[in-house]
Amino acid sequence: MGVHRARTRVRRLREESARAVNALLFERLSTLLSDEPDRPSQAEVAREFGMTENGVKQALHRLRQRYRQLLREEVAQTVATPADIEDELRELIAALRS
Repeated sequence: MGVHRARTRVRRLREESARAVNALLFERLSTLLSDEPDRPSQAEVAREFGMTENGVKQALHRLRQRYRQLLREEVAQTVATPADIEDELRELIAALRS
């Protein structure tokens, strides 16, 4: 699982979002996924796009769900059996936290 694969997942999300919703909104929502101190608040994104804060929360929730799905698909391609997916995800998360 390298940086390239993570970028591939984000690219796939961007492409899907460009078809489904405003690409600019995707870009702003993707900044909310980070822990960067200068990321915008959900309220700021809502004002910027004329949405409610709840609408931004829902859009962000859908974006996170889709990212998890893409990550699981990617991990599934690297393990021997579907039963190994959860273990691999746990190891990946542990590695990212350290």
